[in-house]
Amino acid sequence: MRLTYLTTGIMLAALATSQVYAQDTIKIGIPVGLSGANSVVAPSVVQSSELAAEEINAAGGILGQKVELVVADDGSGAQGAQRAFDSLVFQDKVNVLISMETSAARNAGLPIVNRGKTPYIYTSFYEGRSCSPWMYVNAWVPEQQVAPIVDHFMAKFNAKTFYLVGSDYAFGRGMLEFTRSYVESHGGTILGEEYLPMDGSDWTAVISKLKAANPDALITSTAGGAPNVTLTKQLRAAGVNIPYGNLAVDEGTAKAMGADATGIFIAASYITSIDSPENKSFLAAMEKKFGADLKTPNDLSVPQYEAIYLYKAAVEKAGSTDPQAVIDALREVSFTGPRGNIEMNKQRHAPLTMYLGQVQADGSVAVIQSFANVDPGDQCPNLN
Repeated sequence: MRLTYLTTGIMLAALATSQVYAQDTIKIGIPVGLSGANSVVAPSVVQSSELAAEEINAAGGILGQKVELVVADDGSGAQGAQRAFDSLVFQDKVNVLISMETSAARNAGLPIVNRGKTPYIYTSFYEGRSCSPWMYVNAWVPEQQVAPIVDHFMAKFNAKTFYLVGSDYAFGRGMLEFTRSYVESHGGTILGEEYLPMDGSDWTAVISKLKAANPDALITSTAGGAPNVTLTKQLRAAGVNIPYGNLAVDEGTAKAMGADATGIFIAASYITSIDSPENKSFLAAMEKKFGADLKTPNDLSVPQYEAIYLYKAAVEKAGSTDPQAVIDALREVSFTGPRGNIEMNKQRHAPLTMYLGQVQADGSVAVIQSFANVDPGDQCPNLN
């Protein structure tokens, strides 16, 4: 496998194996936030991509062609994404883009995807309703993620009043807009809703307002890893100990938080404790490949691994890497991986099994309840 790293279009490193393939390669572009808010989780996304490419190449590639990964740092934001997408699509001429990103980065990159007519599998949970004829999504949306947390808080803790805190961009506001609507439609009240910019790190004023409001529960939706870390640390330091649901934290980031993450409630489509042959095989392969350098597999990195296999299945069904043929095939293929069977057949999105969990002292997630095949709802009705 050849792995190429780019930072705003500049090559940093390349690796090669001695395996023999057809002369051509299939290039998979991976724009991801190696710097900025997503830098906490991006390394795990790259690792899962490397494993998928290595496994596929070891089995003969895709249609006999070697998979090459081209990784570009999007800086976790709009300007970096524009540079990264432009470089990947028009300079490197990748066959497909597969990656998790902030919503700001995705929104900035989509016009380039559309102009370049390049298939794009978006692997990050997000606020929903982002639609393009060239994009598919295999991660969760609010319709799949919010209800387990809110319902649990209302039933278990008799929560009637909620406070919402987020990062001021599409994901933060979109997730909390849905949360507000869901809470109010189920008889709850929102006492306050506060935001900081994506790169904000001082939550003091927000936490003061939260404590003054004295809600029964807190739900947050921040940008990627770094804001999760700063917000949670400051909440704990301020003595906030009400039920806390985090709509943006993944298992890997929770472990990076250390003791501060203990007790946080999450709803995810992947946790490392899923008891299936596919998940056990995946975790064993990751451990074997990365050893002590392994980053915790999580609800952002595992969809990345599965998406590369979904692209492989689509190319093989289409019989070529022709962009339109691949787009047409993506709605008809599936892959059974660590999360179970994944098929992006619901308006370019995927029904998912969701897990309500609580972060433990060691960073692991204890599963409270699971919900099979949760429908993503009405996302892109104008796309078949």
